[in-house]
Amino acid sequence: MPPLNSWFWHLLENHIFAQPSPPPRKRTKPLEVICVGMPRTNTESLQHALLQLGYDHTFHGWDLIYEEPNYCQEWVKLCRKKWFGPSNGNNTFSEADFDALIGHSTAVIDAVAAVFATELIEAYPNAKVVLNCHSNIDVWHQSCKVTLVAPWYTFFMAWLYPGCFWAWHLFVRFLWPGLFRALDGDMKNGVERNGKWVAKEHHAMIRGLVPKDRLLEWSVEDGWEPLCKFLGKDVPKEAFPCVTKAFEGTYRPERVSAKYFRGALRNLLILVAAILGLVYAIYKI
Repeated sequence: MPPLNSWFWHLLENHIFAQPSPPPRKRTKPLEVICVGMPRTNTESLQHALLQLGYDHTFHGWDLIYEEPNYCQEWVKLCRKKWFGPSNGNNTFSEADFDALIGHSTAVIDAVAAVFATELIEAYPNAKVVLNCHSNIDVWHQSCKVTLVAPWYTFFMAWLYPGCFWAWHLFVRFLWPGLFRALDGDMKNGVERNGKWVAKEHHAMIRGLVPKDRLLEWSVEDGWEPLCKFLGKDVPKEAFPCVTKAFEGTYRPERVSAKYFRGALRNLLILVAAILGLVYAIYKI
C-alpha cells in the first residue's frame, strides 16, 4: 500500500469515501477526567466505574465505531494533523479541536485518550489524569497482539462500504499504528515488535508531563478506594465492575459487524450487476 500521506489516501478520504461532516458538538459540561492508559488496560471496567461515579458520558474507544452520527473521518483529520502536520511543527491542538468531537463527554478513556494523551492534557488543564495500567506487562502485551489486529475480512468490507472504510482507516491505519510506532502500515508486527517499550515510554512520558497532584496511577486491582479518593467521590457499596469483554447490550461487536457486512454485500451486488450490465451492453452492440 502507498504511504499514508500519499495522494492515494487523500483521494480516497476526500473524494471516493468522503461523507458529509457531522455537526460539531458543543461542550455543556467540563471534561473532568482523562484516562490516558494504553488499550487493553481494563478500560471498559474503568469506564463502567466512572459511569457509576456520575461521569454521565465517558467516551470510550468503542464509541468511535458505534456513535451516530459517526465522527471517524473527523478523527482521521486530527490524526493527520498530529502525525503529518505542517513541516514548521505548528500542529498544536486546542480545546475546540476536541470539543467538536467529544464535547458531550465528561470523561474520556481508551483509544483517543491514549493516542492524544499529551494534546488532551494540555487542552484541558483542569481535568484530572488517570494513568490506568495493567499489572502484568506480558499479559497485557499478549492481549494487544490478540485483540488489536482487526479480522482479515474487514479489509475487504472496508473497500465496499464507507462506514467500514472509515472505522478500518481510523483504527488500522492511524490510531493503533501511530500509538505503536507502525505508521509504515505493518501494524501486526508493530504491536509485537514495539508494544512493551511503547507502553513503558508512554508511562514515563505521562509521569514527566503531569504534576503529581493531578495524576493517579491505577490498575483494576486497586479497586474503588484510590480512584474515589483521587476524584473526590464516595466509594460505592457495589463491588468494582469487572468487564472482561464489550458491554453486552451496549457494545456488541457482532451487531456492527453485521451492519458492515450487509452494507458491503449490498454494494458488491450493485457493483456486480453494473459490471454484468456493462458487459451485456458491450457484447450486444
